[in-house]
Amino acid sequence: MSAAEREYVVPLREAWRAPRAKRAPRAIKALREFIEKHMKASEVVITNEVNEVIWARGIQKPPRRIKIRAVKDSGGVVTVYLAGGRREE
Repeated sequence: MSAAEREYVVPLREAWRAPRAKRAPRAIKALREFIEKHMKASEVVITNEVNEVIWARGIQKPPRRIKIRAVKDSGGVVTVYLAGGRREE
């Protein structure tokens, strides 16, 4: 693993403080904020795979945490992938 690639378990508990109908969008926002803070990113790209895991149980029940792999390129753009080859629950 290079310095520009890291694995994190991102807590999404902040999303559960939002109204039920806004939890999944809030979880995406919390993930984006976490990556910006920890990777010093200028831009964050969340892959479709990660988005599908967060939205898998609908808007009201996103996961409490998610394990991801963040890869930063030379331009400061961080792309977020699922860690490992399987879906996280």
